[in-house]
Amino acid sequence: MKRSISIAGHRTSVSIETPFWDALAAIASDRKTSVAALIAGIDRDRRADTNLSSSIRLFVLEHYRKASAPG
Repeated sequence: MKRSISIAGHRTSVSIETPFWDALAAIASDRKTSVAALIAGIDRDRRADTNLSSSIRLFVLEHYRKASAPG
């Protein structure tokens, strides 16, 4: 699903699957922040050779990996 978002005052489109959008919204809610703010942080921290859509997917994956890790 493609969605338009604003990051640092610039509009961009991000295309990720619905389960990733849903997970991103849940993470944002848990952190008491907006999805837009969460995406802005992901964008700020991403590697230059990784596109934003992939960075979002990797962020969600890493979040749930850490959450399910023992300990």
